[in-house]
Amino acid sequence: MCGIAGIFYKDKTRPVSKETLLNMAAIQYHRGPDGFGIEIMDGQGVGFSHARLSIIDLVGNRARQPFIDAENRFMLAHNGEFYGYQKIRTDLTSRGDKFRTKSDSEIILHLARRYGIDHTLKQLRGEFAFSLYDAENDELHLVRDRFGVKPLYYYEGPDGIVFGSEVKVIFANPDVPRKFSNQGLYHQLIQVMVPGTTAFRGITQVRPGHIVTIKRTGTGYEIKDREYWDFEFPDASEHRDAQSEETSIETVRDQLTEAVRLRLEADVPVGCYLSGGVDSCAILGLSSAMKQDPVKAFTIGFTDKAYDETPIAEEMAAATGADQDILRLDGSDLYGHFEKTIWHTERTIYNTLAVAKYLMSQHVHKVGYKVVVTGEGSDELFAGYPSFRNDLYLHGLEELTPEERVEWQSMLGESNNLFKGAMLAEDELDSKALTSLIGFTPSCLQPWLACDQTARTVMNRDRAETIHNYDPGESIASELDEKKLTGRHPLDKVQYVWSKTMLEGQILTWGGDRVDMANSMEARPAFLDHHLAESATHIPPLHRIKGRKEKYVLKEAMKGLLPKTLYEREKFAFMAPPATTNKDKWQAMMTLADEFLTEDKVVEAGLLDWAGIQDTLQELSNEKTSRPRRVQIDAMINHMIGVQILQKLFIDQDIPQKASEMAKEVGWSL
Repeated sequence: MCGIAGIFYKDKTRPVSKETLLNMAAIQYHRGPDGFGIEIMDGQGVGFSHARLSIIDLVGNRARQPFIDAENRFMLAHNGEFYGYQKIRTDLTSRGDKFRTKSDSEIILHLARRYGIDHTLKQLRGEFAFSLYDAENDELHLVRDRFGVKPLYYYEGPDGIVFGSEVKVIFANPDVPRKFSNQGLYHQLIQVMVPGTTAFRGITQVRPGHIVTIKRTGTGYEIKDREYWDFEFPDASEHRDAQSEETSIETVRDQLTEAVRLRLEADVPVGCYLSGGVDSCAILGLSSAMKQDPVKAFTIGFTDKAYDETPIAEEMAAATGADQDILRLDGSDLYGHFEKTIWHTERTIYNTLAVAKYLMSQHVHKVGYKVVVTGEGSDELFAGYPSFRNDLYLHGLEELTPEERVEWQSMLGESNNLFKGAMLAEDELDSKALTSLIGFTPSCLQPWLACDQTARTVMNRDRAETIHNYDPGESIASELDEKKLTGRHPLDKVQYVWSKTMLEGQILTWGGDRVDMANSMEARPAFLDHHLAESATHIPPLHRIKGRKEKYVLKEAMKGLLPKTLYEREKFAFMAPPATTNKDKWQAMMTLADEFLTEDKVVEAGLLDWAGIQDTLQELSNEKTSRPRRVQIDAMINHMIGVQILQKLFIDQDIPQKASEMAKEVGWSL
């Protein structure tokens, strides 16, 4: 895992600054503190830089990137891991290819030369983002893995393309302006993002499973954004001829075992994240069975017992003989590191779980680990969120009577009452655009779309006026592929929508790569193996959710290694407690609000409206305000603080100057 950066000018004769490339690498030192590299292709108007976290091929600087192939046709900068690369390298070697390193990254150069980029992508398995310049065709490819585990952004300016693993990398280039977009600001306040967008004007994400190709054409260039893979479910009719439960269970067991096996391969020690959930417990159980030595298991504990899962995690660690390391956190820990976390997430967060995970990766790094296998993606494959069960019962079980529906909804509310206002909306909300596309508005989006009026209330009046007629549901719907939704089972539809919105924009961003790599720590989500995912889409809906049990098929597949308590209980989403439920945490939040939400700072930044903020805080203090609404406002306060921090760190701060200073501080020079 590493950080990549680059510049691709319209004018091939324009020289690329090595100093700028160095600074773009230095500002993401946290992604790759083990060394840097810079390559510029003479006369091509293109240059890459790379910050390396050494995990595969640790021999000196042999695997230092960027790579240029022997024919000077391809230049590569790669972030991530390719699994099964040894087999590919062996096959290519038998065909006469000569490899200069033992790095997994180098296979790209050989595959692209021999088979072309499209066939190359079909052979890649893992979490990755890479840039590949093809001098023969004079085109730049920006590629992101299938689920978007690894980040990749680009800016299209008047002179060319600037790209990097993080937004700050692009901002380190002095040619790139740093401004909020009004729609981006609005979406920071309601949490859910439009796929492919960011908070900042002109900064675009390469979407998961996509390849963006920039090809020079005379005095300019053309940009093509193509999908090479998608999380695709079968037609609903296929589920009617459902495979047996045993087949589903065996498929999950077999595919997950292989996914974990591949992710335990590294030239450095590999640990596991362990919460009290079935996902991470399954990962630890399988890892412990495969490895000869005890597995290092890292657990986050919260002082709020209602949200603390360490008792089950301890039970699992004891059962597997794992070497468990528990990091216990309270409100002051979480809000005390809020600003630093925002620097890395580059977007707002509604819940301080992101801070908890930032502190955990910091701890993992301090004890000498660079790699952990994690449980992210399980809920996406096997329908583990309360919103999925909500939609299944409302829209996917035609045989239920109205009375039975009410009963099931009551059970859902009882078991997930803690998450009303955040993971579930207090009241049903309908987006015309989403309902028109999907048949209903997915429950997973409703709590965030329900923040619309509050977001407009707290936004700067002039900025809010520019999006007066803006419809967030319509914008999200416009980025969803209708062909992947038509004719699908309702549960499949909502899992697909979640994967395109909340998974990539939240789970894998402020809950994944950005807070892990903030401390030079690589997280490998085994469930997001695309072979496992493709099998999971064909598992019948009622094997994923059965009665009260979300992720039924996964629990049955892993039954032999799960604690009885965990096997029998319903889904409990792992999250940090809201500040409104904890006096100490509330005080810590208000201390941060006193720093960033003062009237003078609000007016100076020009992002928020002081009167609107006061009205929202007044509502929170009203005893008649419902608990779900309090949870929602809690999230909004986090977002308001977050956008003020984004202004301070990314707009007001001189990022190019900071990047230059960081290069000197870490000792990187030309």
